[in-house]
Amino acid sequence: MTRTAIIAAMPGELKPLVNGWPNSTRNNIHFWAQRNEEEEWIAACAGAGQSAATRAFAAIEDGGPIDLVLSIGWAGALTTDVAAGKAYSTAGVIDVRTGERFQCDALAGERWLVTSPKVADEAEKRRLAAAYNADLVDMEAAAIARLAATREIPFYCIKGVSDSLDAQLPDFNRFIAPDGRFRTRQFSLFALFRPWHWPALVRMGENSRRASQSIAESVLDLLDE
Repeated sequence: MTRTAIIAAMPGELKPLVNGWPNSTRNNIHFWAQRNEEEEWIAACAGAGQSAATRAFAAIEDGGPIDLVLSIGWAGALTTDVAAGKAYSTAGVIDVRTGERFQCDALAGERWLVTSPKVADEAEKRRLAAAYNADLVDMEAAAIARLAATREIPFYCIKGVSDSLDAQLPDFNRFIAPDGRFRTRQFSLFALFRPWHWPALVRMGENSRRASQSIAESVLDLLDE
């Protein structure tokens, strides 16, 4: 049986794709699975950051060898020609911490993604774009790419844009726990008393919803192939 691993950071990134799939939670990792006689698809998310992505990968691998792995989820735009709400299949991933470059097996485009240890604001996005000639930024993909490379597993990366280059958003980093989980309750209280952030957060929410749907369509097209 062919096993495909689909790894994201947050359940919302997977929602349109795994709608109706049996789900479970173990050790703070969310799982969804679908299978037939020949194929099994397992989706998992454990939080933001490379450590969380590594835990999700390891948890799927505990169930058996992985034959194909996809890193999916939301990403920030580093350039103005990357559209919010749209998904992109990346040509490769760059780890900001180490400088490593991992090429994707599906060269669906020329856009590269950088994996940063933190959520990037506009100034950091512009720096990353200039330093790495990249179009997108996330916090997880490099970990999945590295694990896939060491195991010689085909790797694909599909990211949906949740925030544009010039999006003026609050600092999300302070609400990410050490284990990668987002402190939703604390952030909600923070945002409640800062109405000047509401318009940007509403736009991000809508962009994220459309990005998740676009990711799901892209993943299903890939798996159909």
